[in-house]
Amino acid sequence: MTLFNHITELIRNLNQQRLRSFLTIFGIMWGTATLILLLAFGFGFRDQTVLNMRGMGDQLAIMFPGNTTKAFEGYGIGRPIRYREADAQLLQDQIADIDVATPEYMSSMPIVNGEKRRNSSVGGVYPVYRDLRNTFEQPGGRWLNDRDLEERRRVIFIGNRLASNLFGDEDPVGKTVMVRDTPFTVIGVLQEKIQNSSYSQQDQDRAFIPATTFSAMMGTDRINNILYTPVDPALAPAIKDQVYEVMARKHRFDPSDRDAIGIWDTNEFWSFINIMFLGINGFLALIGFFTLAVGGIGVANIMFVVVQERMKEIGIRRSVGARRHHIMGQFFTETFLIIGVGAAAGYGTGWILVEATQNLPIKEFVGSPYFSPEVGLIAFAVLGFVGFAAGLLPAWRASRLDIVECLRR
Repeated sequence: MTLFNHITELIRNLNQQRLRSFLTIFGIMWGTATLILLLAFGFGFRDQTVLNMRGMGDQLAIMFPGNTTKAFEGYGIGRPIRYREADAQLLQDQIADIDVATPEYMSSMPIVNGEKRRNSSVGGVYPVYRDLRNTFEQPGGRWLNDRDLEERRRVIFIGNRLASNLFGDEDPVGKTVMVRDTPFTVIGVLQEKIQNSSYSQQDQDRAFIPATTFSAMMGTDRINNILYTPVDPALAPAIKDQVYEVMARKHRFDPSDRDAIGIWDTNEFWSFINIMFLGINGFLALIGFFTLAVGGIGVANIMFVVVQERMKEIGIRRSVGARRHHIMGQFFTETFLIIGVGAAAGYGTGWILVEATQNLPIKEFVGSPYFSPEVGLIAFAVLGFVGFAAGLLPAWRASRLDIVECLRR
């Protein structure tokens, strides 16, 4: 039989059982739409979580000073470990797998514009900090550069919410603010970004000045943190161990003393995120699969009825030379045609539902669902499995019917 004949025969059979056929196709349609919507939300949630985390920086590790908890070479416990600028360069020089290491000064300071005053966490940083922490500037401004450091310029880059609090709707770039009673020129404003974690203040409320300027103002080269990134995220655990060894030699503490320095390695979070969302999307896909399976049961039932009603036709075809695999192929084709009609309607319905949920007021937390190629491929794979499972038993039964019994009908 040709595909056209299969379609004609299928339409005739479905027309004989209109209500049952409609409910069966509706089940496949709704199951497909549900699967697509669930997966779209899952992928949207994953991407939003990644976007939120990127506010901190990509593949970043932050080192915090701590206190020793183990005696070492005559030193007792409780000894504070404090960093200096040279420590960041030491890590960069001695650990080949570190891509970038940079120091960060930090202190809470009053920032004043006329009568408006805000206490803000001010960071003394190097230009590379911008790319590590994704602190990009709005159009019309700029980030810190090498000349700012060389000349110890009194220039400041401010967060977007800090700018709004100090200047309102006025453009801050080029204006002067007072930092600890010292005038600083605003050179840029932070481009708005999503940030769900921080180790001081949100960047939108912070300010940044050249590290050399900060050191001169405070009269010290003692830094608060060291930031570094690996050349390959897969090397992060090994790099972490090397950091402890290098810093232990420099500051004379036991390398196994993990409290001497604290390291927040966001690469560990990325690994966790991948595993977590693999589980979440797998769970959502399982829910959608069971919803589709209900529709598949309906397809199987209607195909069993079709087999029962067409036993004489099956007997005639077998008697004139049709083999069992021809009969199986015929009923598999009809099963997948039914699945295909429901799936096409389901894809359309799912796309409409995904588009309709784009503007829900939850985007900042769980993201917006979107119809990605992965969603379409997963739905297609599940539909293929359901179609195969729904058509297997009816097709198998049809191919194993006794020819004589069929011709007696």
